[in-house]
Amino acid sequence: MSEKPSVRWGIVTTGMISSWFVEDLVLDRPDAPVRHIVQSVGGRDMQKCEEFAKKYCPNSTPKLYDSYEQVYNDPNVDVVYIGTPHAFHKQNMLDAIAAGKNILCEKAFTINAQEAKEVFEAAKAKNVYVHEASPPRRPLVHKLRKLIHEDKVIGEPFRTFADFAINVDIESLPPTSRYKDLSLGAGTLLDVGIYSLTWAILTLDAGSPASSEKPLALGVQSHQDGIETSTSILLQYPSTGRQGIVTSTTRSNGHPNIICTIWGSNGIIEVEGPAASFPLSFTVYPKVEGDANERPLSRGEGQKYHFPSTGRGFVYEADNTALDVLAGRKESAIMPWSETIHVLEIMDSIRKQGDTFYPGHDETL
Repeated sequence: MSEKPSVRWGIVTTGMISSWFVEDLVLDRPDAPVRHIVQSVGGRDMQKCEEFAKKYCPNSTPKLYDSYEQVYNDPNVDVVYIGTPHAFHKQNMLDAIAAGKNILCEKAFTINAQEAKEVFEAAKAKNVYVHEASPPRRPLVHKLRKLIHEDKVIGEPFRTFADFAINVDIESLPPTSRYKDLSLGAGTLLDVGIYSLTWAILTLDAGSPASSEKPLALGVQSHQDGIETSTSILLQYPSTGRQGIVTSTTRSNGHPNIICTIWGSNGIIEVEGPAASFPLSFTVYPKVEGDANERPLSRGEGQKYHFPSTGRGFVYEADNTALDVLAGRKESAIMPWSETIHVLEIMDSIRKQGDTFYPGHDETL
């Protein structure tokens, strides 16, 4: 048997999201299509880098750097993973691109669509691969979209509700917290609302981002001490009338199990899991028959599809990125650049309607 191909990763920052990514990267997975190697870790504090490597890379000795630039310039790094706060993504990626590095960047990809376009233009000029760590891109989603859009198991979908709610005590946090600091892109929409929005787009729109109809998007946002803490969005696709109801908040926990509900002309689908970022199953229910005035109505027996997650689910984006890079591709077919821009443009519109702006980023919004 031939040895699996290897991809060497450079990890930028030692925060929570990077730790989750690396935990998945080093999982023992006999069926993994590639061998992932944590080649280097970079941060602004060498002690934190040392603690990070000791805790999350127990079976390897990555090169440690006290700057991001050293990761970008490490000749042994094939792909850079960027897990910094949203506001830093554009410059981080431009620096990595200038060094000729391939990139997997956490969502939200950038603060706004214009920044994303600048990054993609630079990547194209330098001929490097760039991929947004796409929110719910995993086997469950591929099966769900097939059942909805190809097999028509619930007929024609006409409405989706998706929510991501977490309880964060904003007032008790220091001003430097990413939940509170506007210079870091604080707010629910870029952080968790992007998941709700993506679920609505994936379940209502059967097309590819390049050919998709742009939905009408109406939004309202509420603020606490100047920070956006709740967003509600209404989407409508003009040609079909399909509607999405998209919500996010940091003021309360959400439903304990239901991430997303899709209504169709012949049934309903409920996507289940602890959070919109972590789907584990979905259930297809047939259309309810009978008199709507009778209570309770029987919803019928549903068919459940289980998709146990490997680790925290980061393995999917890591594998997809690695396989793309090994094949010489410059963008992902699963999360193409056009979709990143499509979602960011909708979020730009919602933030403009909701009066949420980030100094130094949104002057042209």
